[in-house]
Amino acid sequence: MRNFAPKPWLLPQPVIVIGTYNREGVPNAMNAAWAGTWDMKEVMISLGNHATTQNLNENGDFTIAFATVETMAAADFVGIASAKTTPRKIERTGWTAQRGEHVNAPVFIDFPMTFECRVKSKIDESATGCFVIAEIVNIVVDEQYLAEDGLPDVTKMNLITLDPVHHCYVRLGETVGEAYSIGKSLK
Repeated sequence: MRNFAPKPWLLPQPVIVIGTYNREGVPNAMNAAWAGTWDMKEVMISLGNHATTQNLNENGDFTIAFATVETMAAADFVGIASAKTTPRKIERTGWTAQRGEHVNAPVFIDFPMTFECRVKSKIDESATGCFVIAEIVNIVVDEQYLAEDGLPDVTKMNLITLDPVHHCYVRLGETVGEAYSIGKSLK
C-alpha cells in the first residue's frame, strides 16, 4: 500500500453542468464536480466565487445536467471559460436552452437528464465561495433514456465521471450487480 497526502479524490465524481440565468436573462453554465446527494430530495454543491455563484445570489433557481461523452467537450469548456470574461459562452457550446418548467433557470436539452433545483441554504459563505444546499424541484429525462419500467436508464446515458487523480473523464455505463440484493448471498 502507498500513502498520499489528503486530496479531493472521492470517486466517482459526477460531472455536472449547473445552469443559471444572469440578471439580463442570458443562460449561463459551469462545470462542477464537487457535488452529491444531501438528502432524499436535496443536493449539495461546493462552489467557488463564479458568475454562477453571483447568479444564484440574485435568483436561487438553477439546473443540474449530467455530462455525457457527447457533451464532454462543451461541458469541459463551460468549466474553463468564465462567464465573467466570456459572457455568452453558451453560444459556443451549441447547446439549446429552454426555460425550466418548475424553476427560473435554463434546461439544456442536449443532456439526457436534468434536475431543476432551488437553493435552500448556503453553508460557510465567504468571498471565496460556499456550499449550496438545494431542493430538487423536478427531474427532466429525455424519453430515449428511459428503461422499460419507465424510469431513467443510466446505462443508456453515456455519463462521464471526473478522474481527479489523472485529470480526465471516464465513461460510466455497465451494470455489474443488483444493489441492496447482491450482498444477501453473504447472510
